[in-house]
Amino acid sequence: MSVSINHPGEGVALRVHGLSKCFAGATHPVWSDVSFDIPQGQRVAIIGGNGAGKSTLLRCCMRLIEPDTGEVYFGNHNISGLRGQALSRVRSRVGFIFQKHNLVNRLSVLTNVLHGGMAWARTPRMWFQGIAACEHREYALHCLEQVKLAHLSKQLAGELSGGQSQRVAIARALMQKPDMIFADEPVASLDPQAGEDVMQVFSNLAHTQSLTLVFVTHHLEHAVRYADRVLGLQNFGLSLDAASHSLSASQLRGMYD
Repeated sequence: MSVSINHPGEGVALRVHGLSKCFAGATHPVWSDVSFDIPQGQRVAIIGGNGAGKSTLLRCCMRLIEPDTGEVYFGNHNISGLRGQALSRVRSRVGFIFQKHNLVNRLSVLTNVLHGGMAWARTPRMWFQGIAACEHREYALHCLEQVKLAHLSKQLAGELSGGQSQRVAIARALMQKPDMIFADEPVASLDPQAGEDVMQVFSNLAHTQSLTLVFVTHHLEHAVRYADRVLGLQNFGLSLDAASHSLSASQLRGMYD
């Protein structure tokens, strides 16, 4: 799929234009000529079978993996040619949540959340609970309140359950004060109830804070329940782009045929 205009319009949070990726030694691309616009505040699920390139697409949008062709815009900023600090500044507008939460188990929950502010910290001293400035600690607690874990702020991260750990990772991402949140299979390792709790947190935050949310999932029910729109990768390209409420069960299952 492709689009004819080359610059995002007003209200577009993310534009992907003509993106392609083929890994060295592969006989075919992961996907090619992928294009879409995501308006500010929209919740978007990316689905597809194993090996369809869902996580690769999310990482190419952040340029954690370099695409072979195409352009990516965050708002009006074309990040495709950015390097170094310029790229880091734009990336700081996006909270990225991985399947593995990557918390520091020996540090407190609050300190882990404070680490989310490293992109705009003037000094490393603010990264730690005991010596961070009062306003930074208060904002970190506010982020924990958003995920309903402020009461665990002094607990060691290593003592948390899987669902609690992922909610702390969300709070850490909120500490960046992001415009967008990217989440790569954020509930894949959680039990069903913990997964529902985490997805509900994502949905509420996107709604109350007007955050743009893009998440990769293999749970089709999550794509329908928690996304406004579903993008589907299949046959080396973008084969589905539709409002979640308009999709039938057979259409969704067909993405895995």
